Amino acid sequence: MAKNIKKSIVTRVRVAFLVICLFACAIVAKVIRIQLFEGEKWAQIAKESRIVYQPVYATRGNILSDNESIMATSLPFYRVAFDATICDEKLFNQKIDSLAMLLSRFYQDKPAKEYYRKIKNARLAKRRYLRLHSHQINYQEKKMMANWPIFREGKNKGGVIFERVDKRFRPFGSLAQRTIGRITEDKKGSGLEYTFNGQLAGKDGEALFERMAGGNKPIYNGTEVKPLPGYDIKTTIDINLQDVAENALYKALVSNNAQYGCVILMEVQTGEIKAIANLGREREGVYVENYNYAVGNHGRTEPGSTFKLASMMALFEETKLSPEDSIDTGHGRQLIGGKTMGEAHGDGFGKITISNVFEKSSNVGTAKLIEESFGNKPQKYVDYLHKFGLSKPLGFQMHGEAKPYIRTPSERGWSRTTLSRMAIGYGLQISPIQTLAFYNAVANNGIKVTPIIVKEIRKADVVIERFSQANFSSTRICSEETVRKLRVLMEGVVERGTGKRVKSPYYKVAGKSGTSWKIKDGKYIRDYSTSFCGYFPADNPKYSCIVIIDTPKGGRIYGGDVAAPVFRELADKAYARDLALHEPLVAKMPADRAKLPFVQAGYQEELTLICNKLGISTHSLAEEEWIKADSQNKALVWKPNPLKAGMVPDVSGMTLRDALYILGNQGLKVRIVGVGRVKDQSIEAGQPAKKGSTITITLS
Repeated sequence: MAKNIKKSIVTRVRVAFLVICLFACAIVAKVIRIQLFEGEKWAQIAKESRIVYQPVYATRGNILSDNESIMATSLPFYRVAFDATICDEKLFNQKIDSLAMLLSRFYQDKPAKEYYRKIKNARLAKRRYLRLHSHQINYQEKKMMANWPIFREGKNKGGVIFERVDKRFRPFGSLAQRTIGRITEDKKGSGLEYTFNGQLAGKDGEALFERMAGGNKPIYNGTEVKPLPGYDIKTTIDINLQDVAENALYKALVSNNAQYGCVILMEVQTGEIKAIANLGREREGVYVENYNYAVGNHGRTEPGSTFKLASMMALFEETKLSPEDSIDTGHGRQLIGGKTMGEAHGDGFGKITISNVFEKSSNVGTAKLIEESFGNKPQKYVDYLHKFGLSKPLGFQMHGEAKPYIRTPSERGWSRTTLSRMAIGYGLQISPIQTLAFYNAVANNGIKVTPIIVKEIRKADVVIERFSQANFSSTRICSEETVRKLRVLMEGVVERGTGKRVKSPYYKVAGKSGTSWKIKDGKYIRDYSTSFCGYFPADNPKYSCIVIIDTPKGGRIYGGDVAAPVFRELADKAYARDLALHEPLVAKMPADRAKLPFVQAGYQEELTLICNKLGISTHSLAEEEWIKADSQNKALVWKPNPLKAGMVPDVSGMTLRDALYILGNQGLKVRIVGVGRVKDQSIEAGQPAKKGSTITITLS
């Protein structure tokens, strides 16, 4: 029995061995067949599997400011690769040492002998794609490398491969960063880059690429489809005003230790946004453009007292009341709509005019007026808000505009107190840009226009599409009589009320401050959102502006104290730069100065040239380049104003441009207060000029 079992096992082993041998022979036979008879076929299949069509990305279009300064552009960078099989043997052996040395000097990461070994090994291995370095070079560096040994023979004879990689570049750094936005590889993003991606991106082409170790090598065989570059978009942004807006906002956020803030400056008639800044706190004392609070949902809040303008507009549209009519506000607390309401400013104002109600931002007065006129018909009040365009988005050109929230009497949660609270800006939500568009309508004689931030889409110098108010709906939201009354109220706020900090001696401002409590977990807490919204010059409105400073922690909580100074700084700069607004100042010149131009100090050559053109006699008592001016016998006399190295110069009487030039050359940092010519300087002339120190010049 044991003998039979042993015999059976041996037989099975022999059969298994025979089967394995036959299988091995079949494999060897198949390999011989493939190598000798089917080699070309499989080699072709392998080659075809390595060659694929890949997209060639189009160059992205530029984003331009209103004066066509480039705010975002695509700059070409290159990865340097090498086909080690192409170069002629004699040329390769003669020049490889020089090429390795140049690569080592340029990249400064390894000695020349390592580059030599790397390229030599690639040639021995017949590698058709070798990336020489991961560092990307710019166009000027590419031009330089193209003249190196071997590389100068080009890609077809020398084997050099310059792979283009476009990078997005912002010449102004972080300026308007959130407005410009970004676009990711999966087509997500924000700002103008995302909203206008279809126009900016262009149309990608395609070309054949061969898959190789280390990367894909392009094959230029005439079948490639060239990409079409993207269009440029021209925005309405004024770079200089944008810079002022961001700096003023940043200073206010830091000084008030606030959570976030935003600023929008807009032209009244055109709706063109000239500056839009958004800054949120990243950490203590550091603010970045992390969200578009001016437009998006995170910036949509209960507006507080700035909304009282809408209540007054509804009041004047519904009744025949005038700013001179009176109402009794009592001693600061009154029962209105079934609930006691108090004042935010003061202990009570007694019997005051409607103008005073608005100027003092009286909660009691505003709520009482609305309750008396709409208490029995709250839907009529809400209908007015709809008519004013406050209940729907503006249709702004940028993606992500928040949708306003306005309550209605038929809505669940409406109570007796809802109307009076809505009257003073609570129980509803609206974004800063929507508030600004409403205020802008008052400045624009009752006609509401849609804000725009892109005015042209262009291909080189050819305009493909132009945007203006003709592309959007413009609606009259109230009567001219109502506008007249509202302007009286808003000008009074700045002259005598809560907005006195924006008052200017050079131009009139109209506006309204706002302060609203914040909500957390469904309850009001003692954190505030502060704001100021208005327009200027009030007698001939050119610009409208809104400033939001959220959750200030510096001890100040009212919009007139926190947000208004930012408005004033931006308004001053906008007014100073807009020469058309200064024409009325000519009439204010004293009669005895009319015969001679108003000259105090400046650059002698320029002033002499101007006076010669105007036919005005000049006399020079100085050989200095910089002079002081004096008038004698209907002529201007130049007196010396010498500049001494290392000493603070005398810049009094100079224009801002000349003063900045001189002080900057002395290494001084300049802080500017006011507009006009230099009236005073914080460091007296003749004092040592310490480089990097700050001098304040007051303009008047």
